Parts: sequence; structure tokens; C-alpha cells
Amino acid sequence: MVPERLNAVLKNAVAELTARGTAKGKEMVITAIQPASEKNGPRYYIEGHGETPFIRMNSNSYLGMSMRPEVIAAEEHGARQFGTGPGAVRFISGTHKAHVDLEEKLARFHGKEACMLFSSAYVTTLGVLVPLASDETVCISDELNHNCIIQALRLARPQGKAVYRHNDMTDLEAKLKTWAGKARRALVVSDGVFSMRGDHVPLKEFAAVCEAYTDRFEEGLITVIDDSHGVGAFGPTGRGTEEYCGARADLLIGTLGKAFGVNGGYAVTSRDVVDYLRQTAPMYLYSNPITVPEAKAATAALELLNSTAGRAILDHLRAMTRRFAEGIVACGYETIAGDHPIVPLMIRDTIKTVELVRFLTDRGVLVTGLNFPVVPRGDEEIRFQINADHRPSDIDSVIGVLREFKSR
Repeated sequence: MVPERLNAVLKNAVAELTARGTAKGKEMVITAIQPASEKNGPRYYIEGHGETPFIRMNSNSYLGMSMRPEVIAAEEHGARQFGTGPGAVRFISGTHKAHVDLEEKLARFHGKEACMLFSSAYVTTLGVLVPLASDETVCISDELNHNCIIQALRLARPQGKAVYRHNDMTDLEAKLKTWAGKARRALVVSDGVFSMRGDHVPLKEFAAVCEAYTDRFEEGLITVIDDSHGVGAFGPTGRGTEEYCGARADLLIGTLGKAFGVNGGYAVTSRDVVDYLRQTAPMYLYSNPITVPEAKAATAALELLNSTAGRAILDHLRAMTRRFAEGIVACGYETIAGDHPIVPLMIRDTIKTVELVRFLTDRGVLVTGLNFPVVPRGDEEIRFQINADHRPSDIDSVIGVLREFKSR
């Protein structure tokens, strides 16, 4: 039994989070999904909301792959062949051919030498940055990087850390100049697409600044881009921020749990780095891999994306994104312009953000409101995420609700 004294302390801690407005609140429970039709995208049913069908505008499944029959069939086939779980960690007897094949295909997809799978993208970031950051390493990070990067750098305990202003390449260079000659190695880390705003790192400029300083560190400088929101949903063929910007990172982190619609994460980089991480990353060594059915489903999603049908899916996603962004601007709302299917509706006020989220929910639209301290004060927003299984009628319906709120 947990001591009552500790229960009381923890209960008070949650109450304080709630009072400050930083508690996540009760989780919505999806009880059923009505598949997409030719006219409408899928509808979701939520526990406690009766028979109300919801349009889901807060899903990371940018390509709608999780409901594609080809992807579902691949997962079912994998389960029948190999069961539902891997049964062991990779270095014992948990590695299956499906894992190796998927790693090879992801490496080719990104034009890198090698790939390694992890159980999630969050774990991938921890598994990459912690082993690569020695006690003679400086880690330099964008101020709006995802929580997984922040936590990884806390765990890594490098020689030093520096945070540069968001996408400010002059400030990045200043941080590199400060540490040049003081640390043997540098890791410079950024999100590819920033999950709160849908903007992206200016990768060509980022890479050029870093390249200019790599010889100033005895062991060199490694650029690391976590492109979990970019891969699959960004760039002409879905290869993410690298493709969109026409520049490369030394090490790229991606996820199978967003655009690919499955589960798991991965890193693609040089073969020497992958060989090192397979021996040193505890998140890889001591945790089961994704299942064989998941690996089969991810492979099917990757192959679909990398086909003519995949280009059509991307074209539709981009058309729906433009339709929504142009629609909310026409209603008088503020957004941050960009080509990624994350479309932020900037409210810049916590109370108004909460009010609009409730208004949308009451009218059958699922969205995510982002308030301080998740985002800086004054950047409060509602994050809309467009998916390829949205139809024009879905987009127009949500814009209609926003127009109704605006005209009250």
C-alpha cells in the first residue's frame, strides 16, 4: 500500500497543477470510429458524449495511414505469422527480419547509410542524445525544441548546454563561437517541424552555420534534427524538412507514429554512429522493439507513401491544408503561414483559447488548445492538424463553426 502521507502529497501536487491551469485534465476516450466515406472523413465517438460524431482536428496521423486497408492488412498478416509481440529485446532474440527490412528501407528513403528502430520517437531522442553527449560535449538547442530533447539533454549531463533563440541563426552562431575550443564535441539539436506552431528550422542556414564551426571542435560537430512531425507530411515526396529545405542533417530522427500511422521511432545516420548506438543506447538495449505486425504495417505505409498513390495523398493533404488556412484567415483569424499541415490559430489569450476549445467541442470538433506554460505567454493558440483523410466538407464544416464563434 502507498502510504497515505505520500498519497496526500501527490494529490495536492495535482491540485496545484490544476489551479495553475497546467494540468492536462481528464483524457478523452475514443469508443468507436466511423470510417471515412466519399463525402466525409472519419468520425469519432467519445465516451460521455453519447452519439455525437466528432471531426478529429488534433491527430498526428497526417496521411490517414492508420485506417488504410493496405496498412491494416499488413499488420494483420504479420500478427498471424509472428504473433502479437517480439518476445525479447533486440540483442537477445527479439530481432526479426521485418525489423531489419524496415531499417534498410528507411535508410534508403532518407538517403542515409543506416537506420535503427526504437519503441517510440520520444525514446529515440533519448536513445540518441544521451550516448552521444560525453562529459566533454556541448549541446546547443533551439528554445522551442520538443520536451523529448529537453529531457534528453537533462539526462545526458554534458559538459555544457546552450539554448539559442528560436530559429535565430545569428544567436546559434554566437553560442557556437562561445564554446569553440572549450568542448571536444558539439551536438546541435533542433526540431525539424516545431510541433506547436508548424514552422520549421531553416535547415540550409542551420547546416551552413554548423559546418563553419565543425573544425573548431576536436571531435567535430554533429547536427541532429528531430523531424517527427515533418517526415511523411512535409516536402514534395514526404521526406520531411531535409527535402523541403534542400539541406541535410548528420542525424535525423523520425517517427512511425505520426504520418506513417503505426508506432515506433527511428534514427538514420552514418553506419558508424548506428553501430555505436546499438551498443550504448540503454533505451534500445533494454526495451522491446516494436512488434513484427507494427514493422510490417510501417513498411506498407512507407511503400505506399513512396508510390504514385502516395503522391496523390500528399497532394490532397496540401490542398486541404491550404483550404483550411485560407478559410480561417478569411474569417478574420490569425495564423502562422506555412506549408505544413499543422495550422495554428493564434488566440494569444488563455481564457479565450479555453472558451473557443469548448465551443468547438460542443459542436463536434476535436482540437488542442495550447496555453502558457506549454507555449510562451502571448502565444496561446489552438493547434489544428489537417489529415489526408479529411474531405472538403470536413474543412468547410470546421470553418463554419469558427465563423459562428467569431460572429457571436
